[in-house]
This record gives sequence, C-alpha cells and structure tokens, in this order.
Amino acid sequence: MSTAGTMNQSIQFDIDLINRYDKAGPRYTSYPTALELHSGFTDQDYRQHIAKSNAAGGPLSLYFHIPFCDTVCFYCACNKIVTKNRNHAVPYLENLLKEVAMQGALFDKSRVVNQLHWGGGTPTFLSYPQMQQLMAATREHFHLRDDDEGEYSIEVDPRETNDHTIKQLRELGFNRISLGLQDFDPAVQKAVNRLQSEEQTFAVLAAARAEGFRSTNIDLIYGLPLQTVDTFAKTLETVLAVSPDRFSIFNYAHMPARFKTQRQINDDDLPTADVKLAILQMVGLRLIEAGYVYIGMDHFAKPDDELAVAQREGKLYRNFQGYSTHSDCDLVGLGITSIGRVGDAYIQNVKELDEYDQLIKQGKLPVFKGVDLNEDDKLRREVITQLICHFSLNFSPIEQQFGIDFSHYFADELRALAIMQADGLLSLTSKDISVLPAGRLLIRNVCMVFDKYLAQKKQQQFSKVI
Repeated sequence: MSTAGTMNQSIQFDIDLINRYDKAGPRYTSYPTALELHSGFTDQDYRQHIAKSNAAGGPLSLYFHIPFCDTVCFYCACNKIVTKNRNHAVPYLENLLKEVAMQGALFDKSRVVNQLHWGGGTPTFLSYPQMQQLMAATREHFHLRDDDEGEYSIEVDPRETNDHTIKQLRELGFNRISLGLQDFDPAVQKAVNRLQSEEQTFAVLAAARAEGFRSTNIDLIYGLPLQTVDTFAKTLETVLAVSPDRFSIFNYAHMPARFKTQRQINDDDLPTADVKLAILQMVGLRLIEAGYVYIGMDHFAKPDDELAVAQREGKLYRNFQGYSTHSDCDLVGLGITSIGRVGDAYIQNVKELDEYDQLIKQGKLPVFKGVDLNEDDKLRREVITQLICHFSLNFSPIEQQFGIDFSHYFADELRALAIMQADGLLSLTSKDISVLPAGRLLIRNVCMVFDKYLAQKKQQQFSKVI
C-alpha cells in the first residue's frame, strides 16, 4: 500500500448541513459543463484543435460509445438503443470503424493511448469477432500499448457475460472492468426491470480476477423504487463479501420529463428524501468501516487502489468517464453522443444513428456540438478540478499558472465560501481552501461557487446533489 501523502480520505455526515445544501447542480465531469457545448462549433474547429494538440504532444485517452442494450432498465438515463436484434450493431460498427480511421489519421501516431474505455449501452452487446475487429482497427490507427500498462477498461452487464467473454476481453487488452448491478433485492429488480442474480454477478467478478483484471468495480444505485435502508444494507453486505476494488454508488435522479423510460417507474414507490439520505449515510459508514476510502462524487476505493493512491499523491483527475489517473491525456470520443476533450475544446458527436451514418458516409467527422475554452474557463476548470479531486486548493500555483491574484479575481466567490466556512464545510485562509470531512459529500456545492455559467442556468437541468 502506498504511503504517499497524508491526506485524510474520510467523510462525515451532518444531516442538517446536507438538508440545507441539497440542491440541484452539475456533476463537473467537465467545466464548462456539457450544457455550454453549442452547434456553432464545427468539424473544421475540431480539426484545428487536433492540430494544436499534436503540436503539444502527450498521450491520448479513447472513449468508445456502444449504444445497444438487450433490455431496458427503467432507471436508465444513458443514451441507448434497446433491441434484441444483434444485426442492428452491424452498420453501426462499420461506421465506427470508419470514424476510428478518420480520427486516427488526424492524430500523431507517436502519441501513446494510455487510457481506453468502452461504455454504453452494453459494450458486450457486440459479438467477440466484432469486438476483435474494433480493437484491431483501433490498434491500426492509434498507438495502443501492448505492455498491459495502460488503463483499458470496459463496462459489462453480468447478465450477458460469462467466463468465456471475460477471457476474450482480457485477450483484447482490457485490464479493468466495471460490473453493473444496482441492487440485489428481487422487488427492486422487478420494479426497474433488471433481474440479475448473485450467481451471475459474482461468477463474472471471479472470472475477471482469475484472468488478471487489475481493478474490479461494482455499480450500485440508491434511491430506486421500493428500496429501504435495510434492503440496501443487505445488498451492500452481499457485495462486500466478495470485496471489489472499487464501488460506484450513484444517486438515482428521477427525471421522467427528460428520460422516457423512467416514466415506467411508479413515483409512489420511490424512497423519500430522508430514506435516501439514511441509505447514503449507511453506505458511507459501512464502506469506511470495511476499509474503503471516499474518493468523492459517489466513488469509494480500497486504499491501495490506484484511484486512492493518485488522490493521496495529488494526481487524481476527473473527465467524462468520472475519476481518472490520467490528467495528461487528451480524450478522443468515438461513436454517437460521445464527448471528447482535445486541447482547449470539448467536442460531442451527433446523437442519432442516421445522422452519424450520413456524416460518416460523406467522410465528415460526426461533430454535433463543441465549445472553445477561454482563459477564464481554463482557470475555473483548474480550480474546480483541484477541489473535486483533492478537496483542497492552494492559491499560489493557480496564481502563477494564470497570472492572477486569487483573492482579487475570486473576491465574490471567496465571500460565498466564507458562509460555507461558517457552516463547517471548509476552512479558508489567505493561501488555500480545504474541504472538511463534513463538506466532502457536498463538494458539488463548493464547486458551484466557481461556476460562472450556473447563475444563467435553470437549476432543474441538473440532478440534486444528494
């Protein structure tokens, strides 16, 4: 276990504070948030940013969006296409392979891919020959590592994965795996249309360990219909018995006006805000008792997991896939809806299959929206990233990097933080900000103070903090 750093990776529950601060806000997988992306940003703009990025050099991160799912989970807010027909993946894969070739031709081939992630949907919707084809094309057009030192991860649905699939994924080069679970309680599973047994789930986890996957993550969701503190505690104990390296424990955001599938959830079955809070408190206390540390924003990890080590060493980073250890990578998004960060821009691909098909056939990059970051955006992004990853911010490096006087530039923000200091969320000096254990669950609130765009937004576009 790394002994680097002496950071206190703990949290403290203050119900009164949480109730007072529990309002809607962004998750800050980027700043500016994806809401600032606009359609005035074109394929041409993206190409210019790639050229600048190549001049700067450095490693790459690739994200592939595989949008297909075999069945629909009612809570899902992802961009997905639900179909039993595996043939639907064929034209999409053909286009994705063309996009890989197009984007690969624009990036300097000497730039090593240190991070790669397949998300969805359900990436294992693809057959093994299709997955092989996609990885081979990626290897042909980008500089993938072959020493197993990269962070190559995949999301899997244990209901359609077996030890044979896991062996194949390992052969393709994946070395990290995330298993969707959400809840083992039969009534909850039925209410969200996701029936999944302990046997299925743990067989996949055991196979991943046997094949040498370096990190295993289990996804759970609290706030689903019919959940209680007792039922969720039972699920948690069952999972703790197999000791995954990481947990992602998400707050279910019920937004049926935005996500059609959520309309199939009965509102009366949803736990109250008090019950949700009690579940979260139970989870936090139980995981810390079991030896996990709180990374932030729904994530817990074992102290020797690379996320926990990176946080202690001040090297943790946050991007569209969540927390990461590769802050030095430009992120290239591939497939529909995927978002990338290249140089000082964010870029999102088109969201619809037919539009994607048309643009790829015309030999155009499937850019839908994007945003160029100005100096103020870059400064605020650095501040927010430091806070959300490390729960602390030293003003001096920021002042040097951006040529500002922190207390002058952020005078209004510091006044707002003084109120949070009085409430016990953080401590504020003339040199730095430290988020205290009671403020860590509310880190989004602290970051929101530095978000210049938030005042202009309607709060209901975001999920609640807790």
